Amino acid sequence: MSVHGDVDLGHTVAGWTGTTLAGLGCTAAGAGLCLGLTWGAWLGALLLVAAVLGTWILHLAGWGKPSGPRPAGQWDWRVRDAGARHGHPGCVGCRLAGRPGAARGTSRAHRSPVPRPLSGSPVGAEDGPRAPRVPAGR
Repeated sequence: MSVHGDVDLGHTVAGWTGTTLAGLGCTAAGAGLCLGLTWGAWLGALLLVAAVLGTWILHLAGWGKPSGPRPAGQWDWRVRDAGARHGHPGCVGCRLAGRPGAARGTSRAHRSPVPRPLSGSPVGAEDGPRAPRVPAGR
């Protein structure tokens, strides 16, 4: 068990690379703006674009993770994702890359539970009828 408990924190090569590049990009852009260096702001913007593209490419290469928790044996950041080649269900990055598995939508394992009202009435029905809205200033 780790300091954070027995959970999948999603540490991956893609995640660490993207976070590092984004942090450097924000630092360079901020320093460039504060110091009045136009090239510093552009360098920061370029690093931010590199963070997005680098993370996406690493995710597609299997160094990221699908949505939701992974099995405990795959929590290490050096473990490659075997399902990345075919696309993750419901993954925008995989869909943009044209991966066939992403077009299927979300599978049951990746769906989040839908909250249901405790009573038998529809959500919001316990509030009763709403008063008509009156525009401000009248």
